[in-house]
Amino acid sequence: MIKKTLLSSLLAVALLHPTHAVAQEQSAAKPSVIYKITGRLPDLKFSLNAAQDKTITENDVKGKVVLLFFGYASCPDICPTTMAQLSAVKGMLGEDANNIQIIFLSVDPHRDTPEVLQAYVDAFDNGAIGLTGTEKQIADIARRYRVAYQIEKPQPGSDPNNYEVMHARGIYVFDANGKVQFLASDSEEPEMLVAKIHDILPSSS
Repeated sequence: MIKKTLLSSLLAVALLHPTHAVAQEQSAAKPSVIYKITGRLPDLKFSLNAAQDKTITENDVKGKVVLLFFGYASCPDICPTTMAQLSAVKGMLGEDANNIQIIFLSVDPHRDTPEVLQAYVDAFDNGAIGLTGTEKQIADIARRYRVAYQIEKPQPGSDPNNYEVMHARGIYVFDANGKVQFLASDSEEPEMLVAKIHDILPSSS
């Protein structure tokens, strides 16, 4: 019961951190932890906007292991670090990387147009798809996967595009059938994530 309660608490806040505090927190290097959450969250399901006026749904990534990460393009520390580490994960997977799809889902639809978001993820050269949507769409999918995030409203008279965002730093891992398998609390040790992914890769036969 205690273990279940702790995991529920983790999912409820989804490792929420203010982005400006992450550098200090990362200096106290904590071991990466990957939680088995099979059956604790719904199957992968979404319909969101991508670059070139495309609408992407879970059907477009069916058959691949999906690494889902929530963030935003203006994030100064968590997002670029995690995206670089996910690039390392794909590099370690070799040919199996063809069976992986990274999805970067923005919680900042005001600033992150589909084109801005895709240009951001393309900089990491890991084949990620950048997705965004309306405020309601983002809120709905965040609620579906118990992801916490918060956008601070700009002060009256200030630059409307100058505001802080707090968001989750967990990586959700779905198998090739869209079933949730793991929540990585941190991606500081890509080898751990690679080992878990190997266990759920679709058969090459």
